Amino acid sequence: ALGLATPTAIMTGTGAAARAGILIRDVSTLEEAQVLKRIVFDKTGTLTLGQPRVRQITTLAGTDEPGVLEIAAAIQQNSEHPLARALCAAADERGISPGQSEGFINRVGQGVEGRVAGTHYLCGNDAMVRESGLVVPSIQDLNETDTKVWLADSTQVLAVFSIHDALRTEAAEAVRQLERMHIEAVIVSGDAQAVVRSVADDVGIVEAHGGVSPEGKAQLISDWIEGGIPVGMVGDGVNDSPALAVANVGFAMGSGTDVAMETAAITLMRADPRLVPGAIDASRRTFRKIKQNLFWAFVYNIVAMPLAMFGALTPTIAGAAMALSSVSVVANSLLLRSWRP
Repeated sequence: ALGLATPTAIMTGTGAAARAGILIRDVSTLEEAQVLKRIVFDKTGTLTLGQPRVRQITTLAGTDEPGVLEIAAAIQQNSEHPLARALCAAADERGISPGQSEGFINRVGQGVEGRVAGTHYLCGNDAMVRESGLVVPSIQDLNETDTKVWLADSTQVLAVFSIHDALRTEAAEAVRQLERMHIEAVIVSGDAQAVVRSVADDVGIVEAHGGVSPEGKAQLISDWIEGGIPVGMVGDGVNDSPALAVANVGFAMGSGTDVAMETAAITLMRADPRLVPGAIDASRRTFRKIKQNLFWAFVYNIVAMPLAMFGALTPTIAGAAMALSSVSVVANSLLLRSWRP
């Protein structure tokens, strides 16, 4: 019974989790997940659908909408980022065929750059524009809750694309479930603070950090862990991989990149943030079963061994007690089969 107590609970618990779409890599992950106190969400693709769409194009410096969209799509067609796909989709919807680009460079957490028809362009966020020595213009009629992608050449900003990504309908419920489990939810994203704050307000998250680079995400999580807070990270993209690796437990959305799923210890096969509290609940229930199993394994011995010492225990009763202890452990573990997130 002692030998069965832990493996039967783990096999049944991880099996039930897998049927619910939660793939847990190993036993140490299961053990660490039960003690998490803070869950860090990336924004794009986790709390949002990860299907951003260009909502507005604002042209500057005498440029026209088809022209800037063609250039942006030409550069971004080499990128796997959701915002890059949104720009390429916008060009396709308008019947614009992006040309060829050269010298493609992916600046992680900022954007991309490359040459189109011999001219060097960059397409990315505010930080990328500023680091290139250009001034980000102030535009009044832009929606603050949209993500801004700027297009610029070596001398000036040419256009800004306002991109919207709708919230997942399950996001707010996932946050409420974490709160009921006494786990704090936090957003850490590379998007602008105004965009991140808007999403946080919509789903009920108090602490939100915007404009954070991939390395900054990993450092922030590392600082929390060093401060004694067990942290889980939920992400779906290449940019989330450093943070997923640093966290006590990394959760990768199954709809995300292969790099994220390879780095994370838990993969959520459905793009549903409610599976995050589900995975933690599965871990807690599994270890609760292990403790119950150990109780049943010990209690028969604690009762029967003194009886045996005084000669009051027959071999028949001893054999029955041994079998019953094993049956109790296995039957108790099998109760986990009915678990649902």
